[in-house]
Amino acid sequence: MQKRTENKLILVKRKTRLEELVARFNTVEQARFYVEHLGSDFTDYQQEDAVYKQALRTAEDLLSGMGRVQVVSREYIPNFMFGKEDIVVAVGQDGLVANTLKYLDSQPLIGVNPDPSRWDGMLLPFRVRDLRALLPDVFADRRPIGEVSMAKSTLNDGQVMYAVNDLFIGQKTHVSARYHIQYGQTGEYQSSSGIIVSTGLGATGWLKSIVAGAVGIAGASEEISVPTGRQAWSAESLQFTVREPYPSRTTGASIVFGRISADKPMRITSCMPENGVIFSDGIESDFLLFRSGVVAEITVAEKKGRLVL
Repeated sequence: MQKRTENKLILVKRKTRLEELVARFNTVEQARFYVEHLGSDFTDYQQEDAVYKQALRTAEDLLSGMGRVQVVSREYIPNFMFGKEDIVVAVGQDGLVANTLKYLDSQPLIGVNPDPSRWDGMLLPFRVRDLRALLPDVFADRRPIGEVSMAKSTLNDGQVMYAVNDLFIGQKTHVSARYHIQYGQTGEYQSSSGIIVSTGLGATGWLKSIVAGAVGIAGASEEISVPTGRQAWSAESLQFTVREPYPSRTTGASIVFGRISADKPMRITSCMPENGVIFSDGIESDFLLFRSGVVAEITVAEKKGRLVL
């Protein structure tokens, strides 16, 4: 079959639950014993694994007929060098799309749902069978592209972290985080369970659950809301919330919720000698150390993710 593009096609995959169990217990039999000993259905793990691997094989075959293909596992994405003209296809769940998107720099990303009967997939508008007709349109720039705003954390030592959904700033362990927060012209020392900064895309996830809990506890009205719909994906602002702030003689709780924008930035100074971290999109293994004296500036990122629609 004649190749349709000279650009490299990057196929991003993830481990299934079964593969993660086998990595932990060495064999499928031992994994089965563990799962069934707890009273769970091991066949569900096997079915999920089989459907996902078949989807990957089919996707790789289709891509190979159109261009040069490189398969990359999710754990290697943070250190993978994407070419400027690469086209990226992520086969997995929404989290795989988000985790990949933040490491791209203008390359288009196609989110493919490998198992629509199992996953809803807000960021997975396509199935594997769609790739045959879809890719020629992507090569020719005939497909609409949805721009996704990201959050950016810049430390005073030069390190940078991006987030497609959320940034978490706090302690690695379940103890109180201590820091100084500067939001616009207001600042105070705080002790809390950490700060969540969400993009428009991520606002319907972690942030929404925190706001729902806060509204339920306080019996508040619907004045506190989070953006919804695709129009929020490209918003030029971020929303933040402080989790469980503790007021004391030395710490306040007046800055707990707000919107970060170009004219109202946020700066956080760590007061944590150990275990202070900043991570994004729920990937705790990929983090920036946030120890005493380190300052993080939280802004809307200068780059945007590009999702094929």
